[in-house]
Amino acid sequence: MKSVSSGFASLNYEPLEYRQANVVKMDIYIAGEKADALAQMVYRDEAENIGRDIVTKLKDLLPRQQFSVALQAAVGSKVFARETIPALKKDVTAKLYGGDVTRKRKLLEKQKEGKKKMQHTGKMKLPKEVYLKIFQG
Repeated sequence: MKSVSSGFASLNYEPLEYRQANVVKMDIYIAGEKADALAQMVYRDEAENIGRDIVTKLKDLLPRQQFSVALQAAVGSKVFARETIPALKKDVTAKLYGGDVTRKRKLLEKQKEGKKKMQHTGKMKLPKEVYLKIFQG
């Protein structure tokens, strides 16, 4: 209708009846926190495909952090799509030259503990452009 009328036509209609649809609420979790702005009502049959698409798009769009970030799509408590944004790598052993190997191992263990701690306490903010790019297609 839009193509025929160049967008200047209108349409009058009356709904005949309400029909039951098999839809569910799909939630997106970023680093374990629910992103309410990304929640959608989708058909139950298509929820898994749509969830996988959104999670893979998010993985490409979101910047990497100092800690790894888990992206999940779920219906209720059932998670059916998951991607992980890996943590940024930093060479903490660059300043070491020669010497004892245990110093190097100690620094790497200390970094590992710090990243684990950050993963539990760190929060991820979504840039506004991410919302637009996900729902554009």
